[in-house]
Amino acid sequence: MLEVENLSAGYDGTDVIRNITFGVKANENLAIIGPNGCGKTTLLKCISNILSFKGSITLDGRPFNKMKRRDISLKIAMLSQQTGIYFAYSVYDTVMMGRYLHIKDRFSHKPSLNDIRVVTEALEAVNLLSEKDREITKLSGGQLQRVFLARTLAQEPDLILLDEPTSHLDLKCQVEIVDYLKEWSSKEGRSVVGVLHDINLAMQLSDQMLLMKGGEIMEMGRADEIISKGILNLVYEMDVGGYMKSSLKIWNKEG
Repeated sequence: MLEVENLSAGYDGTDVIRNITFGVKANENLAIIGPNGCGKTTLLKCISNILSFKGSITLDGRPFNKMKRRDISLKIAMLSQQTGIYFAYSVYDTVMMGRYLHIKDRFSHKPSLNDIRVVTEALEAVNLLSEKDREITKLSGGQLQRVFLARTLAQEPDLILLDEPTSHLDLKCQVEIVDYLKEWSSKEGRSVVGVLHDINLAMQLSDQMLLMKGGEIMEMGRADEIISKGILNLVYEMDVGGYMKSSLKIWNKEG
């Protein structure tokens, strides 16, 4: 699916990430975790082909430098946290925007029957078909993020990149977004690579976790492997396990 090798990138001539190498298999989800400023979002920008980089990125055996930008965009979609809405589009029209690269009649932008089917299925997947005619300016934060998830699904990518998509959402919405993505990635050779601050959510989503600090990979492996090595404490400069266990004690008292 995705191979990243010796990747370095940054801004104004200064590398923010250095010598990043990892792979993601089809139907495998990877969570990227680490403290603020460690280069997680910069790494996603490289994989989404919006930031120049040194090294190589290969998707389904094809190097990025041998692919057209449109072909990469058809394969990869980004879901990030939403900070503002500027137009009162309907839910349906917003999700249809995910079909832009697929619409054959670019002049009239008229969707085909297949485009309509895909958008309808995407809305059904996030339980918003009944809200398809509502203006997105009138939705709650959780509903709005589900609309943007549906738009991402409507793009029919093979790989979805997440950049803190659950930030500012309540717990129920966070869990729903992760559950939708897990269900989506279980089918037809799909994968998710996500940046998440919440370690518990990252563990729920991922098969593998990539731990970053200072622009470099500190560790990669299954969540239980990373936790057992105690490297989280080094990266976050705190007793992560102790904090989690103290929280669990409070829940156990409630039980």
